[in-house]
Amino acid sequence: MSASCRGSRRSAPRTRIPTEGKVATTAAELDVPEGVIVETLQAPAGWKYEVKRADDRIVSIVWQVDVRPGEFVEVAFVARNPRSGDKILWTLRQKFADGTTQNWTTAPNGTTRPTAVTQLVAAPAK
Repeated sequence: MSASCRGSRRSAPRTRIPTEGKVATTAAELDVPEGVIVETLQAPAGWKYEVKRADDRIVSIVWQVDVRPGEFVEVAFVARNPRSGDKILWTLRQKFADGTTQNWTTAPNGTTRPTAVTQLVAAPAK
């Protein structure tokens, strides 16, 4: 995800989906945090995606894609940032062809991975 977003109500977070092991990635699931409003989704040719909604707000996106070992893909979307707070915590899960899942939000020791956090930074004074 993006490391920081400076002074903008809108951002275009990117999610890099690598296959670092020997089993292909088949999907990536992203939970959209409260306060983030997804406006548009990137839809690369040949990919499928599904969204889950709560009322009109997208709360989850699942990209279905085949990423072979040693490769990665990147997807993006345009979203409005929350009106308050200084960071956004993203929940992302990667699914593999063997049925296993990797959580990219929480590290094995229980801490939050830095890649799962977008820092919201105020715009510089004019």
